[in-house]
Amino acid sequence: MYVCKGIIPEMNGRRIRLRRLETDDAEAMFRCWSDPNTTAFLDLPAMHSAEDAKALIHWLHLLAEQDEAIRWGIEAIDTGQLIGSCGFNIWQLDGAFKGEFGCELTSAFWGQGFMSEAAEMAGAFGYTSMGLNRIEAFVDSRNERACRWFTRIGYTREGVLRDYRHTPSGYVDAVVFSRLRKDWARSIERQEL
Repeated sequence: MYVCKGIIPEMNGRRIRLRRLETDDAEAMFRCWSDPNTTAFLDLPAMHSAEDAKALIHWLHLLAEQDEAIRWGIEAIDTGQLIGSCGFNIWQLDGAFKGEFGCELTSAFWGQGFMSEAAEMAGAFGYTSMGLNRIEAFVDSRNERACRWFTRIGYTREGVLRDYRHTPSGYVDAVVFSRLRKDWARSIERQEL
């Protein structure tokens, strides 16, 4: 059974590297986590400075040490610039073998395929190294862009959880998406043909 214990493995893709977030990344992640386009539908505390980002990075490290979550920074290989993060907010290996995927990307990098590559790398890690059977995502129903994106990258829309989250503007619905290991394996087989 997979155990994280705070170890966040580095993975290199075609254009991005998934790596452990460090406290030196606070300024870059502050830019991401305070970008109003990026955070419009995220359940993040308000960021006022790089110190707030540093505190969140520290908290993410604690969650990884406690096997509660794993979060990678998304670094553009060609520039070395940190442009977002992704990972598993929670996972359950006993019985369910599922994990909840979450992600955010600084809006200046939207529409360029960076997050699709990151999601594929994180998903492959989840299915192979963690032994997940199901990866799910809960998307604010007002975030139509994210709903289209999850469908485009191979997730299935399963339904809507009404009044799932409380936000400053009130309760909002969450759209549930999932991708099963067998769906992922079929997509890999098609790519190899």
